[in-house]
Amino acid sequence: MTSLTNKTNGECQVRLDFATLTQLRKSHPAWRLLVAEHAPLIIAFLHRVFIEPNIRIMAEDELVVKLEDELFTLREIEGINAFPRAALEYLNDWADDDRGWLRKFYPPNSDAAHFDLTPAAEKAVAWLAGLLQRAFVGTESRLLTVFELLQQMVSGAEVDAETRVQELERQKEQIDAEIGRIKDGDFDVLDDTALRERFQQLSALARELLGDFREVEQNFRQLDRTLREQIATWAGSKGELLEQIFGDRDAIADSDQGKSFRAFWDFIMSPERQEELSALLETVFDMESIASLHADTRLKRIHYDWLEAGEHTQRTVAKLSQQLRRYLDNQAYLENRRIMQLLQGIEANALAVRAALPKGSFMTIDRQSPSINLPMERPLFSPPLKPIITGDVLLGDDTTFKADALFEQIVIDKSKLKTNIRKLLRTKEQATLPEVIAQYPIEQGLAELVTYFALAGADDKAIFHEEIREQIFWHDDKGVKHGATLPRIIFNR
Repeated sequence: MTSLTNKTNGECQVRLDFATLTQLRKSHPAWRLLVAEHAPLIIAFLHRVFIEPNIRIMAEDELVVKLEDELFTLREIEGINAFPRAALEYLNDWADDDRGWLRKFYPPNSDAAHFDLTPAAEKAVAWLAGLLQRAFVGTESRLLTVFELLQQMVSGAEVDAETRVQELERQKEQIDAEIGRIKDGDFDVLDDTALRERFQQLSALARELLGDFREVEQNFRQLDRTLREQIATWAGSKGELLEQIFGDRDAIADSDQGKSFRAFWDFIMSPERQEELSALLETVFDMESIASLHADTRLKRIHYDWLEAGEHTQRTVAKLSQQLRRYLDNQAYLENRRIMQLLQGIEANALAVRAALPKGSFMTIDRQSPSINLPMERPLFSPPLKPIITGDVLLGDDTTFKADALFEQIVIDKSKLKTNIRKLLRTKEQATLPEVIAQYPIEQGLAELVTYFALAGADDKAIFHEEIREQIFWHDDKGVKHGATLPRIIFNR
């Protein structure tokens, strides 16, 4: 197999020769997605469901419903036979190893399957998005970025203290001179074109960073899988295995990817940095030239999306450590030694035939868990009630009733309200109900406010202060202002 890259001194050199591209066309999921039969459906659906709202994982039932709605709409346009298969069949097909566009897995302590987008599929979607014509192609901001990166590299690699001091003195003179010009009223202001150019670059970099997280998480997951394979097929002593495992962990932590991720995580976890990013984004979106772009307002909270994506990556790394802790438990290891030997034999055989799986159904299981029916759980016999039906027909008085109330029911999404509270508690330890509503205004009137009240009552960490009263206001669809007075409610992290 021809190597896709050559790594020399940490530099990745791409080799796009004939053999490499031929192998990519056969094996890479991104290429397979671009030439798939239903590529427009797959890419549009994955972009709308996963990438655009930054959803990391989604339960199978919820994803099936979303795809069914998508298929129903397309069948109305393209015809009933355009997409004949069921939604779940499509999802399982996209998650198959021969496709590799979705990852199907079972989270810990859950019997429901979940799906996640693979990095290869996200790369294909991003490449297609780059084909769309942009309003303008900015070059000045990227050129300035190149100069800033070069300056950081040169100054950061300088080991001579005197040279560094001279450079700082030069920068100090430039800053003093600029302060003097500003005091005299002589300073430059970025025009609308320059602002829009920099905002375009900011938006692209922010979205690319979210995609990088999914690839980093996939790399850590592959390391976890390699570790499990080592344990399953290890024939030497336990001490030798642990020495090799800890050596691999040190290599991972000291790698460029490990160092970069750790530095990013330390930066984004700082409350001061989060507040600074929030303030900067609010200021940028308030600019008239940026407001005219009608940019996606979700970008205002992009740093919280980074934080959520980083948490997924951290949990993947935690699973690696959890696997090590299980293996280091000597007592459990001795008690289950025979069972472990049998399981390791099964895993070794499974790994041996992974590259060439048997054809057809070679193993079946009735169900995933046993069905237990206890005697005392059986219901007692109860004689059926015989309804008495009369043949008399009651005549009405021709009174008509309005049925509008049947069509004006309001359904409140409790999970959305819980998400609003949880997002606000990411940056602070406590949040009152008025603070939550100030960040996420009431959209469905009194029913939504009562739901918040019910969520607080069911939350063990929520606090009610009966002696302190607070007023909450909202507007209905007609613009009429309403208000309610409630005891102070405090949600805690």
